[in-house]
Amino acid sequence: MIKIVCKKPDYEYDVHSLVKAFYPAEELEFVRESETDTEETECKESLEGKVNPWDIWIESVNNELILKCFDDEVCTEDKISLVGDKSEVKNRFKICLYKRLSAITGKELPWGNLTGIRPTKLAMMMLEQEKSDDEIKVFLQETHLVSDEKCELGIGIAKREKAILDRLDCKRGYSLYIGIPFCPTTCLYCSFTSNPIFKWKNRMQEYIDAMKKELDFWSEAYKDRPLNTIYIGGGTPTSLSAEQLDELISYVKCKFNFSHLLEFTAEAGRPDSITREKLEVLHKHGIGRISVNPQTMNQETLDLIGRCHSIEQTKEAYALAREVGFENINMDIILGLPGEDADMVAKTLEEIKAMNPDSLTAHSLAIKRASKLGEWIEKNGREALNDTGDMMDLTLSCAKSLDMEPYYLYRQKNMAGNLENVGFAKEGKDGIYNVLIMEEKQTIAAVGAGSITKLVLPDNRIERSDNVKDVEQYLARIDEMVERRKKLLELEREV
Repeated sequence: MIKIVCKKPDYEYDVHSLVKAFYPAEELEFVRESETDTEETECKESLEGKVNPWDIWIESVNNELILKCFDDEVCTEDKISLVGDKSEVKNRFKICLYKRLSAITGKELPWGNLTGIRPTKLAMMMLEQEKSDDEIKVFLQETHLVSDEKCELGIGIAKREKAILDRLDCKRGYSLYIGIPFCPTTCLYCSFTSNPIFKWKNRMQEYIDAMKKELDFWSEAYKDRPLNTIYIGGGTPTSLSAEQLDELISYVKCKFNFSHLLEFTAEAGRPDSITREKLEVLHKHGIGRISVNPQTMNQETLDLIGRCHSIEQTKEAYALAREVGFENINMDIILGLPGEDADMVAKTLEEIKAMNPDSLTAHSLAIKRASKLGEWIEKNGREALNDTGDMMDLTLSCAKSLDMEPYYLYRQKNMAGNLENVGFAKEGKDGIYNVLIMEEKQTIAAVGAGSITKLVLPDNRIERSDNVKDVEQYLARIDEMVERRKKLLELEREV
């Protein structure tokens, strides 16, 4: 347990994220303002040789921010000037905290003190300001202590993202997300809104009918705006039957104008949910990009994480998708899965290389409190999860051998190795929607339980509207969900 006294509440998020990055296995406890009088007395006592009740202490005194770190019976103190705007001060503080934690642990983080999920946004912003690669790199290294390798990765991806976004009408255009929060089973690592399909099989028509109400709203509200991309995600969309998929996609095609559509994606996802009939439905409706996701090609790991399919089923599903006619197939893998080492990841990559997909998404394992993985770690220890630095290097090499380039990137809390998720693609096979969801340059209208609409306003402000996650509640409150969207769109008229 790491105990943190933070008398600057607006710094808590940054402190939590950065300390957790250095100490992923530790629980953090923040002491609130009302408790700090007692803590301050105990702090003074600790410096006189008594047991220290805290590990990190943050407060402001006059025009300085005081950072104290206690380690190995030694208390160090740093003073950071509060002169300047809020972002400058916060950057100075994060540099100081990073260096102090790095000295204590002997570790350096590849992304430095960057703790947000979209590290390429900074590079993108500077590219839009016509800054050079060298200027961007200097900024990332001096302000955020990012490594050479990650600077090059981030800048390269930002350039490719910008080229993709330049093809779109980001101001007037929009994208449509359709959420299918059902799966054959729930995987060990998953915390997404997913529900076992067998429990909802007999009520799937209710769910489709509820989504139709949302689709009706968006098709009317945005009838004069160009629709650029559609993404059917989940969960596992192919948990639906072929007939249900046909009904849903036919309704979308009936309601929306496809004349400006650049990409139509569906996550076919888990091999145990894929059939020829479902693939034929997707293909006949013009869905050009799908995913067939193995996560790993090691059977013992598949069994452990609750993926109820075999390696052979993955190969069969992929071959079937090619046979049906799909020319843009993505595959997802997860690095750092329980019990997997670099050799096992290398085996997965060799199998994928043999199949030769059009894009590859590599996820560094993120440990979610709401997932079963948390329970597994409590039982087996975090040391059972291997660092993914060398695994990501193997993936980069594999992607390069397949003539793929990295085109989008994002990060999550509590990621193994403090690394990232990276999407690689062959020329012209990038996932446009993936870039849009990361860079937040275009409105995304979302339907389905647990989906989130992101409204990008003309002043570049972003407003969100969430649907309830619980499917039962979504069905009961669908009219309320539509009303939420109506209120959200009032903001567009106010700007």
